[in-house]
Amino acid sequence: MASHKPESELLEFYVMKKAVVLLSGGLDSTTCLALAKSKGFDCYVISFSYGQRHTAELLAAQRIAKHYQVKEHKIVSLDTGLFRNSALTDANIAVPDFQDNTEIPVTYVPARNTIFLSMALGFAESIGSRDIFIGASSVDYSHYPDCRPEFIAAFQTLANLATKAGVSGDPFTIHAPLQHLSKIKTIELGISLGVDYSLTVSCYQANEAGEACGHCDSCTFRKRGFVGAGVADPTLYKAASNL
Repeated sequence: MASHKPESELLEFYVMKKAVVLLSGGLDSTTCLALAKSKGFDCYVISFSYGQRHTAELLAAQRIAKHYQVKEHKIVSLDTGLFRNSALTDANIAVPDFQDNTEIPVTYVPARNTIFLSMALGFAESIGSRDIFIGASSVDYSHYPDCRPEFIAAFQTLANLATKAGVSGDPFTIHAPLQHLSKIKTIELGISLGVDYSLTVSCYQANEAGEACGHCDSCTFRKRGFVGAGVADPTLYKAASNL
């Protein structure tokens, strides 16, 4: 006769299967959510409204969260004055076309992932989750310092020094499963997981209809990814950019 685990052990198992997933509504974070779901996690999703000009991503995040039937989707509004001197938050700074160099572009948002992960950490501890997923990648990216493996590792160390759970021996894991994947490999992974990329918006300056510019860093990496993966690009582009 098969043995049965005590109810307390089963409860602990299900608590540990909760995950908080950062979801912007873009390609990477959606792939990350699909991966977390495929691993059996109950997903609690958190998105942020911080004055970004690409608000179409937040609408996409809502569509995606509904599609994946997440346990809870929080959209956190932050004081827009926290994030200055970035092309993503200041309409007076133009979003540049893709530049193939190693300089950090004006689309960098000061300490964004640090702030987002900190809030996700608080959310995770409050619901008994010890797993946080973020779609950060250090391949095919704009050299943002808060997307590097060193940052993810450092934040995990901080998380386990700064929380009751961490110092009590119940540590957090910061999952960045796309960290070393190119956009091609990310898209291939997503397709294998059944991701519908037509739900996603990645452009730094998409319009209200979700149409992408086709020229910014995010659009360029996304376009190259679909071409390299041999997958039809479902992105809606502004008429002049659909070349």
